[in-house]
Amino acid sequence: MDILVCIKQVPASNKVEVDPVTGVLLRNGADSKMNPYDLYALETALKIREEVGGTISVISMGPPQAMTVIREAFAMGVDRGALLSDRRFGGADVLATSYTIAQGIKKMGDFDLILCGKQTTDGDTAQVGSEVSEWLNIPSVSNVKKISKVESDAITIEMDLPEELEIAKVQYPCLLSVDKDIFQPRLPSYVKKMDTADREIEVYSLDDMEDKDETHYGLNGSPTQVKRIFPPTANDHHEVWGGDGSEVADKLFHMITDMKFI
Repeated sequence: MDILVCIKQVPASNKVEVDPVTGVLLRNGADSKMNPYDLYALETALKIREEVGGTISVISMGPPQAMTVIREAFAMGVDRGALLSDRRFGGADVLATSYTIAQGIKKMGDFDLILCGKQTTDGDTAQVGSEVSEWLNIPSVSNVKKISKVESDAITIEMDLPEELEIAKVQYPCLLSVDKDIFQPRLPSYVKKMDTADREIEVYSLDDMEDKDETHYGLNGSPTQVKRIFPPTANDHHEVWGGDGSEVADKLFHMITDMKFI
């Protein structure tokens, strides 16, 4: 089985600078890590390969420093990695991001199963995986919490829906967005890290894509624009009240009344 996992490098903290003109995160030079949700997708791929065999590839989109997360994936046991890196990809919204990734997947080849994490910690849209499947014209399932059965032509999964648990059998090729805790991610292996230190990472720019129209990528291909990104303000103000229960309750009542909460 040929498996592809979509991974992303995200800021390691919320202290990230923002471009005042475009409103997008300035990722170059910022401390970063692999998106935590992608670790569950990677572990899912590794578990499936242990059961039925095959190869695992990863694809990521970002600046050259994003190769770090691909190297981390190699150290976990991944066979192949590709990075989509081009300044013309920058500032992409969900639509342009998913289109770029789909174009990159087509460049890499055909896959039986594509896995994504539920969402990313910087965007939190939880939409990219489903949109990639639309561009590729393959079925997709989100909120996957369990892999029940892996067969030669299909995979049976369990979806965690708000009010029920749904079981589905999905034919290949397909895309699954897995939820956290589907498997406990393994740690990267130092031995694998050393063995794969010289492994080539494929790098694709817009010029390598099947569709080379710049208006379909980055800010040019994004129908939605970020108006403003800003860190949440920290409010550590607090008061300590004394007195018996009735006195404190009366004071609390007047406070929330003055604040027009009631």
